[in-house]
Amino acid sequence: MRVIVINTGTELLLGDVVNSHLSFIAREIFPLHLRVEQQLAVPDGMAIRDALAENFARAEIIFVTGGLGPTTDDVTREITAQLLGLDLVFDPAIATSITERLRSRAIRLTDRVLRQAQVPRGAEVLPNEYGSAPGLYLAANLNPPIATPHLFLLPGPPRELQPMFREAALPILKRIVRGNESIGYCSYRIVGMGESYVEEAVGPALLELPGLELGYCARMGEVDLRVIGPATVLEEANAIVRARLTHYIISTEGENLETVIVRELAAHHATLAVAESCTGGFLAHRLTNVPGASEIFVAGYVTYSNKAKISALGVPADLIAKHGAVSKAVARAMAEGARNKSGADYALSVTGIAGPAGGSVEKPVGTAYLALADGGKTVVRHLFFPTDRETFKQLTTQMALNLLRGRLLVRPS
Repeated sequence: MRVIVINTGTELLLGDVVNSHLSFIAREIFPLHLRVEQQLAVPDGMAIRDALAENFARAEIIFVTGGLGPTTDDVTREITAQLLGLDLVFDPAIATSITERLRSRAIRLTDRVLRQAQVPRGAEVLPNEYGSAPGLYLAANLNPPIATPHLFLLPGPPRELQPMFREAALPILKRIVRGNESIGYCSYRIVGMGESYVEEAVGPALLELPGLELGYCARMGEVDLRVIGPATVLEEANAIVRARLTHYIISTEGENLETVIVRELAAHHATLAVAESCTGGFLAHRLTNVPGASEIFVAGYVTYSNKAKISALGVPADLIAKHGAVSKAVARAMAEGARNKSGADYALSVTGIAGPAGGSVEKPVGTAYLALADGGKTVVRHLFFPTDRETFKQLTTQMALNLLRGRLLVRPS
């Protein structure tokens, strides 16, 4: 079934508000074997009417977001009713719900607010537990003079739209798509390989499978591999991907690398400390963003200056004088110092030159060293990311976390 999403609101086109509705709706409908074929963002006003009228014949399901509120720019309800030739009918149940909601919050009721109790005749009301504007569903009408698809009118605020969609719209969608062709979806998050290398490793073999759709999405330090197709074909695809990319796949659930690290450390009953220079605490920040990090994270040392490296981590001053703060020797000493000071099972360190100044011929901007200490042999890696500071920090911490992930893969639980 062809699905179109129409997002309304001038604020979206001005860039004042980030449009998160498309990604949410696309994820929610995919398990029903539905996919968004087109998305439009239109300003408030008559552009909504044009977008609807132009797409009635192109879609079997249309989701419209925004424009159901009480103000003069909220006209989605009225425009839809006018376009379909439907009267707006006052719904006392909605009016009572709005009145009680405002009274409980000591907010004055106005006639403008009660506009939201107007419902196109024949529409099914989608309750809004988190706001005053209800959603609306109008079933498909295949009869002339105007043949229309299934229409879902949804509120603009994500905190209202998302629970309404899951609790009220999805049950209706399940009725609509009953018996729809069964397809499946698998996504693999890959770290340690570039996009072109991932394609080289699995692309030709996957493209030989009939009915399989293949896609790649590259982000900083990782690649998502996406395969879509019939269940039996997905089994073959999964076998190919697993056989060729096993050690590079960190998740099939869209998890980020820090989430995987926290979970793996907890499974190993192991702890971690970090020592950072060029990343300024970003490594610790990523780890402590994960729920449950307190079980595994012991300490984070942000030793930006040479003096701090010496006093906080015990890095020998003569080592820095001889090799420089950005060096294999100092990265090793930082990791070992952090492990010894904290008592953690593992310690990661990062030191480098984020730029744009501070580089040299021997150590240009973008140079970084990582080290992992675990009580055995300390592993050190030399990296080079000649980019802006923010990207440098993201890539450096990504590689540091992946260095630890590789060590956890070979350690018995």
